Amino acid sequence: MIKKSLDITPGIEPLYGTHDENLRLLEDGLHVTIDLRSDAIQVTGDSDSVARVERVFTDFDYLRKSGVNLNNGELNGMLKLVVADPAVSLRSLIESGKQRSAGVKRMVQPRSPNQRKYVEAIEQADMVFGLGPAGTGKTYLAVAMAVSALMAKKVSRIILVRPAVEAGERLGFLPGSLQEKVDPYLRPLYDALYDLLDPQKVDKMLESNVIEVAPLAFMRGRTLSDAFIIMDEAQNTTTEQMKMFVTRLGNNSKAVITGDLTQTDLPNPKKSGLLEALHVLDGVEGIRFCHFEDVDVVRHHLVQRIVRAYDSYGRAQQQLPLTLGDTTLPDPAIAPAARVKTIAKPQ
Repeated sequence: MIKKSLDITPGIEPLYGTHDENLRLLEDGLHVTIDLRSDAIQVTGDSDSVARVERVFTDFDYLRKSGVNLNNGELNGMLKLVVADPAVSLRSLIESGKQRSAGVKRMVQPRSPNQRKYVEAIEQADMVFGLGPAGTGKTYLAVAMAVSALMAKKVSRIILVRPAVEAGERLGFLPGSLQEKVDPYLRPLYDALYDLLDPQKVDKMLESNVIEVAPLAFMRGRTLSDAFIIMDEAQNTTTEQMKMFVTRLGNNSKAVITGDLTQTDLPNPKKSGLLEALHVLDGVEGIRFCHFEDVDVVRHHLVQRIVRAYDSYGRAQQQLPLTLGDTTLPDPAIAPAARVKTIAKPQ
């Protein structure tokens, strides 16, 4: 164990975070003690951990003097990555973020280890599945990577797709043009686009079909070449729709499929094309699966706790038996092996 004193330079205070939450993150993740003094910061821990804390302070000071101003949400997320991987630093994260954010209003920067794996998978693989709860950045990061690829001229167009499950066959009876009929189902994709690019540029790209936003049904029979294709809310696809979509991929194209299997709107959730794809496409070369958890939620802190509460409730409900008259029966939806595991290892 060693103790090292770090100078407090003017402007370093934002690194501490709200109520010193970033310092607590460093302490818990690196097993050090950080003591704020009037004229210096005392860091106590093993030599490697102390050196990593010192690197964080040095990098933050360098970035601040270079004109890089991070809000606390961005900074906290980046510090989680730094704590999780000794090879990662604040400076390296900013440099890689700048490279993939050319021409984009906001820096494309993952905020958790799983988000980082997701971004790297999108860069390396031709087809990526992003699965997890709401608020984990699945859709936003996918759109950000698509915009980045378009701005870097790696693709010539972006195609954003969603299954309009709620509309069903009633879509034709809705008032307005086709675009007006499907817009409510595609709003989250528009929101991401307008957050990343100037509204005028987005509108121009939409008019010229450089960015195409369409319901899944319109993909049948097409070959999508030189494009970055995103299908959002994939848990609401049928088996046939999923097979149709994943076989649309043309030359020099990349596809990202996102979804949350706990929010399936299909009449029979077990018939979800996304659920089946997890089994059918597992191990296929060129396809990557990235799973998100409640700790990856980047919305309000309360959302993490809400997701965790629903997960706990769902697990508890699976353990409850079904009652038929006076006879108690195990839930047939749970496989025998799963029932044994649930009893052996209660959540």
